[in-house]
Amino acid sequence: MILFQILAICGMLSPIVYTAMWVIIGSKQSNYSHIRDDISSLFAVGAPNRRAAQSFIVTESILLFVFFIGLQDGISDGGGSIVGPILFLISSIVGILIAFFFPLDEGGEFTTYKGKIHIILVVVMGLLTISGMVALWLRLQSVLIWSGFAIFSLISAILSLVGVIISAIFASGKYRGIIERIMVTPYQLYYFVLAYMVFLVN
Repeated sequence: MILFQILAICGMLSPIVYTAMWVIIGSKQSNYSHIRDDISSLFAVGAPNRRAAQSFIVTESILLFVFFIGLQDGISDGGGSIVGPILFLISSIVGILIAFFFPLDEGGEFTTYKGKIHIILVVVMGLLTISGMVALWLRLQSVLIWSGFAIFSLISAILSLVGVIISAIFASGKYRGIIERIMVTPYQLYYFVLAYMVFLVN
């Protein structure tokens, strides 16, 4: 159906907008390092281009939310478990809350309650997404047209979890920026591929 294809396009655009945000906004800040500094610092309190970065983040979060609204029916597998789509939908809502209400503190720190909640919500969002990946793997592994994606879903979940652990270990290190970018890659790639699959099957 055309509606699901439109929603799928929103899903494919989301990771593109997200990546464009840190590439474009990061390059506009002379003192910002993609190797050293985390992505959230770009829309932290007092960041030079905070409004622009926040606009990107809000846009990609809403695009993802819109896509996930139609994911349950868009998968077109005869109506399997709703757990995966619900987890993704909740995760996207958390992303919107982060973008609007819980930036990091000035300098990318997390000393105030908003900064601390930012960190907590980012972790929650990541774990919800990983859980959603596992749920879709369980749902789709026996569906012929989706079986290949089911394997991809499981691999993405494993890589994402490993990335979260590694990112947590090096959270205060001088390479946290590049480590975070590597860590978010499985998520962003997963969103794009999932949306592309929904586009194809509809």
